[in-house]
Amino acid sequence: MTELLIKRFIKDGGDRSAYGKLAGKVGIACNILLCIGKFFAGILSGSLSISADAVNNLSDASSSIISLIGFKLSEKSADSEHPYGHGRYEYLAGFMVAALIIVIGAELLRDSIRKIIEPTEVIFGIVPLAVLIVSILVKLWMMRFYLKVAKKIDSETLRASAADSRNDVFSTSAVLIALIIAHFADINLDGIMGAAVAVFILISGIGLIKDALDPLLGKAPSAETVEEIRAKILAYDGVLGTHDLMVHDYGPGRKFASVHVEVSANLTLIECHDIIDKIERDFLRDGLNMLVHPDPVSDGETAAFVRETLREIDERITVHDLRTDGSPEPSKVIFDCVLPPNCAKTHSEITETVTKKLAEKYKNCRAVITFDDGYASIPPTSHQE
Repeated sequence: MTELLIKRFIKDGGDRSAYGKLAGKVGIACNILLCIGKFFAGILSGSLSISADAVNNLSDASSSIISLIGFKLSEKSADSEHPYGHGRYEYLAGFMVAALIIVIGAELLRDSIRKIIEPTEVIFGIVPLAVLIVSILVKLWMMRFYLKVAKKIDSETLRASAADSRNDVFSTSAVLIALIIAHFADINLDGIMGAAVAVFILISGIGLIKDALDPLLGKAPSAETVEEIRAKILAYDGVLGTHDLMVHDYGPGRKFASVHVEVSANLTLIECHDIIDKIERDFLRDGLNMLVHPDPVSDGETAAFVRETLREIDERITVHDLRTDGSPEPSKVIFDCVLPPNCAKTHSEITETVTKKLAEKYKNCRAVITFDDGYASIPPTSHQE
């Protein structure tokens, strides 16, 4: 069914916006039909949980409208005020869908508690039973549909919609079980089942809120992504190391990054530029707009001495951008370093220790250290080990 819809409504392969809008339209249509069916089933049976489930479907239709608007807005081209495009609208849509899930969960919990305190009779009937069974089957299909489309376009918004459809399967199943038990065992579980489902929905919604907020707040790239970028950069001839990777997410398919790449200080400017230019072009071809900054690396006696001194302080400290004033007996050694989490030494203590060691080896020599933040942790490379 999913493939049939894609072939029917998406022409020539389509882009991610076309898939997102199709998912939104399918969600709106299915949820409105389910809402109407459950509304009448709730009236016939007198079941609060069925009526609440109908309202839940109405909110799902609203969520689908939000998703549809999010995909529509995210396809807008970059402009002077938003040079990186409008892709984060999709993340905002995912956040709003998650927020609606929490609101519905809270409303359902309130109504369920009221039903537990003041239970009312639930009337069993074929129509309410059939509506609930059909609803479960439709929601199972919708969950698979959203997951398939989400995988095709890597969409957190549609993954949130899939999770919401999964929650609806549980909630409607609970309502169905309560209806059957009430009829055959004369035990009214309408309110209790509703409360249990509401708690599940709230927990799920909180998790979805976190998933939606992470890219908006600038979540660090995954360890797998960092290692993949690092390995690819180190594969280029002339590259000795890499550090200071920063990845910025401006929406699906709109990722930008910057990184420092270490090359030998003996390379000419043209040789260095050729290496950097090739790295940037290759990453852009793979969909990542990468800005590369070259750092000349000195591998002489002084550099080795500084690295050994820092290893004695904490073997996890990494060093880059190391240079001297160029004289045989340097008066100044300049470098950057990244401290590991929970390092026992402060910046001033490290500077003092390194300067003391340098002064013992080179008369009046001092260390000028810049301490970097590790926005993305890249392990030390061969020349640092």
